[in-house]
Amino acid sequence: MSRFFSSMDSCPAIKNILILDSEGKRVAVKYYSDEWPTNSSRLAFEKSLFTKSLKSNARNEAEISMFDSNIVIYKFVQDLHFFVTGGDEENELILASMLQGLYDAVALLLRGTVDKREALENLDLILLCIDEIVDQGMILETDANVLAGKVAIQNMDVSAPLSEQTISQALASAREHLTRTLLK
Repeated sequence: MSRFFSSMDSCPAIKNILILDSEGKRVAVKYYSDEWPTNSSRLAFEKSLFTKSLKSNARNEAEISMFDSNIVIYKFVQDLHFFVTGGDEENELILASMLQGLYDAVALLLRGTVDKREALENLDLILLCIDEIVDQGMILETDANVLAGKVAIQNMDVSAPLSEQTISQALASAREHLTRTLLK
């Protein structure tokens, strides 16, 4: 008897993405699992995970840890702590690749200044980035350049003067203007 796999069985599933500050407070979080159904259970998970992770030195490389029967990959940058949680059967390398893609995309979007102040000022970009990297727990993309490009396009203000736009935004704006003039 053969077993048929659903697409969820063969795709790595993310349970949550957390970006916390140096005190363990939320900067940006997204949960994809019902394992933590209430806000208080989520806050308790975040607090205990943060407390456990403080004992490590995840500044240069991402660390892999088992926590409450989950695989947690985490990395500290400046005063931000990035966490990705998956089930205990998930591939650590894929989760680590996803975390690195998220961090690299955030670094691109924040122009290399990855700290709490800059993250809070650009929270909309970070949340868009999280939405582009994972949908309903399934990893969609891990390439930082692709992620940052998708977020930049979604966040583009076509009414802004060309001098205040990035090159990709200016090209997209010019393309849109050319399309409108050709269709008239």
